[in-house]
Amino acid sequence: MSSNQLSAIEICAGAGGQSSGLELAGFGHELALEIDVDAAQTLRRNRPKWNVVTDDVRNLNGTDYRGIDLLAGGVPCPPFSLAGKQLGADDERDLFPEALRLVREAKPKAVMLENVKGLASARFAPYRAQILDELEHLGYESSWQLLFSSEFGVPQLRPRFILVALKRSKMKKFEWPRPVTAMSTVGDVLKPLMGANGWSGTERWAQNANGIAPTVVGGSKKHGGADLGPTRAKAAWLALGVDGKGIVDEAPTVDMPETHIPRLTNPMVARIQGFEPDWQFEGRKTSVYRQIGNAFPPPVACGVGAAIAAALGSKQAATEPAILRAAG
Repeated sequence: MSSNQLSAIEICAGAGGQSSGLELAGFGHELALEIDVDAAQTLRRNRPKWNVVTDDVRNLNGTDYRGIDLLAGGVPCPPFSLAGKQLGADDERDLFPEALRLVREAKPKAVMLENVKGLASARFAPYRAQILDELEHLGYESSWQLLFSSEFGVPQLRPRFILVALKRSKMKKFEWPRPVTAMSTVGDVLKPLMGANGWSGTERWAQNANGIAPTVVGGSKKHGGADLGPTRAKAAWLALGVDGKGIVDEAPTVDMPETHIPRLTNPMVARIQGFEPDWQFEGRKTSVYRQIGNAFPPPVACGVGAAIAAALGSKQAATEPAILRAAG
């Protein structure tokens, strides 16, 4: 980590969506913790110099990172997902208590935790209040915000409910990031990939895909495969000219008719999520799709991370998200 970077530890790091976004915002990782073997290998492949640990967050001792600038993480969303039973604190996968334990032990200057829109519902108001009360007791001032990824140049809706907490002296300097002015569409972002094999229907397809996608659904090892989500999501994808029933290995070939309705490849889904073009993934096709589909879009993480960095007094400007550069 360079001397001008802020320091961070990240739990439930996944395949690096939040990690790469925070890196763009000026944070260097002291630790990236991820329990999934393939996702951890993805992190190591892309950032071989990082301290990537494959382990359960319950085994992490926060005192080893006392005084870190930022504790970040995308704690598992199933306890709060609208697609699940919404058991909240009664779900064994709820790791907010572990995140709070790490805050107590590590005493970071800032905290950033992201989750699904479902956590913002009235049903979980008491649960959110408990988290805020605990953070206040620890000396932090906190704020929840629902952000839509499409407002950060990502060509899908993907709402994320984000908690930011800073020491009281720093929170008054924190401002939630504003939406970017450039809106990226599915056609803008995927046109180069869709036409990579010379498909004559590329231009026509890109013009039709002139909108943002529904939220990509990654699923889990128990539920969901390599397709683009439930029936309603597949219908929305079809309106954009995409067959959402599965993921394929390559873009349409030169012999495909212009009227062909293509399926997406994993690299295409990664671009829909806002990953940089050179970010590589480890594992078999379904594992890769889940890593991508469950990620926190890097441009959103960059936006929030840059706002935290500014509140902490960093002079290092965040880099423009790569997806916006690619969309041109």
